[in-house]
Amino acid sequence: MLEAILHGFVLAFGLILPLGAQNVFVFNQGAAQPTLWRAAPVVLTAAACDALLILLAVLGVSLVVLTVAWLKTVLYVIGVCFLLYMGYLTWSSRPSLDNGEKASFSAKKQMMFAASVSLLNPHAILDTIGVIGTSSLSYAGAEKWGFTIACILVSCLWFFGLSVAGRIMGKLDRSGSLLRSLNIVSALIMWGVAAYMASQLYFA
Repeated sequence: MLEAILHGFVLAFGLILPLGAQNVFVFNQGAAQPTLWRAAPVVLTAAACDALLILLAVLGVSLVVLTVAWLKTVLYVIGVCFLLYMGYLTWSSRPSLDNGEKASFSAKKQMMFAASVSLLNPHAILDTIGVIGTSSLSYAGAEKWGFTIACILVSCLWFFGLSVAGRIMGKLDRSGSLLRSLNIVSALIMWGVAAYMASQLYFA
């Protein structure tokens, strides 16, 4: 049981660590929101989406994405469109101080964007299926659930930590210049992922 839990922790951490649109967006909102509590929607949504993908991968349901060609194509197209749109909004954002608060996304927009970068990223889904889903086949019963819960817990802690790190940066960045630079980097990453996904779709 302990081996399965440790395996889940290490595996999930290795998958979630690389810089991507999801991580950048959570960090960005942690920095942009006036309080840590106001960044809760993006943290909870990202964690919930990751938990859903992990559960679907472990249960084998998400294998449908790999077997239904048209569904995979639709997922790629939607993902590219969302990332292009999100990149545009992030690039256009102009952080500024107004009565001590920085401009930030509303709770609804945070949740919509967090869900889109989590659920409409085919590579994230395929990584979850290919790595976590496949690794879970080594376990059964309580061990499988221990492995699954460990993976989900890593996501929750990681996104909360990202928002805290972003909030610290937001407090240090009183002028908004660092946050503006982060917005630019975020937009470029989103557009880069969208371009890569589009190329995969074109050459598929």
